[in-house]
Amino acid sequence: MSNKMRAMVIRAFGGPEVFEETEMTVPEPGEGQVRLKVVASSFNPIESKIRAGWARIGPEFPAVLNSDVAGRIDRVGPGVSDFAEGDEVFALSGGIQGGQGALAEFTLVDARLLARKPASLSMAECAALPIGFITSWYALCRMTQIHAGQKVLVHGGTGGVGHIAVQLARAKGCEVYATVSSDQKAELARSLGAHFTIDRRSETPEQYVARYTGGKGFDLVFDTAGGVSLDNAFVAACYEGEVVTVNARASHDLTPAHVRGLSIHLVMILRSMLLGLDLEHYGAILREAARLADEGSLRPLMDSRSFSVWDVAEAHRYAATGASIGKISLTL
Repeated sequence: MSNKMRAMVIRAFGGPEVFEETEMTVPEPGEGQVRLKVVASSFNPIESKIRAGWARIGPEFPAVLNSDVAGRIDRVGPGVSDFAEGDEVFALSGGIQGGQGALAEFTLVDARLLARKPASLSMAECAALPIGFITSWYALCRMTQIHAGQKVLVHGGTGGVGHIAVQLARAKGCEVYATVSSDQKAELARSLGAHFTIDRRSETPEQYVARYTGGKGFDLVFDTAGGVSLDNAFVAACYEGEVVTVNARASHDLTPAHVRGLSIHLVMILRSMLLGLDLEHYGAILREAARLADEGSLRPLMDSRSFSVWDVAEAHRYAATGASIGKISLTL
């Protein structure tokens, strides 16, 4: 095998045009690592923020982005005993400080972040899961502990994280509500397990709290957008309820949360990778995702458009239009 591979890199911050194809040396796995022959990745909003320089957590230039990955193990490094060459797996790759990502023919992955591919999903579908599922798991099963019978509201029920949260809450026996912005998205959210959908364009939080909870509010609100969506979560939660958000990077009036005695939880799963903490737990969560997929309780919602890794700039432009529904696939 040649010791060179194709990769998409950025050498400076900027718009989608900063992506360029280049040739790099194929990396060798170190202690506790495996090398994957990449089959697929997927787009996450954090990648556009890294590319633009808004989130300064990317690898050193020339930087290979993207954390979600699915592929086949090509080589096993020292100290790895649970996986072997040829295994089909999905994982969190690098794409952040200290590790190159999945936009290349080969990438290195910490074996603690691996899970075997579920038989029921394609490689592209597997590559759509890691960040979204781990984020949803942390929000609903670790930072909080949802349980059967609770009323759970997911803001953005067909988004990359939200559509997984809907399915996870349903699998846990919760009564699931999801906000949407179109009739098409409402139908999709219901097909994924939402018992009720709420058109955020036509109803205020006060109105749907009154309609669905008799004014009491929801036991837990999972905000997947931030900004006004987080403010609305404070209004929608019940007395001493819980709010989880993936985006608190703004100024908010906490008075509604204070009045209700809410618990507020902030989720940023890439933090553990940046700090090297709790990585074994991530692998265990992905194994749970595989189990749920194979039992029929989890399926990734894939956008109608998919892109080659070599067309990642076009994928970023498409994501910026806001027209996508679910996950945008990137394949080799």
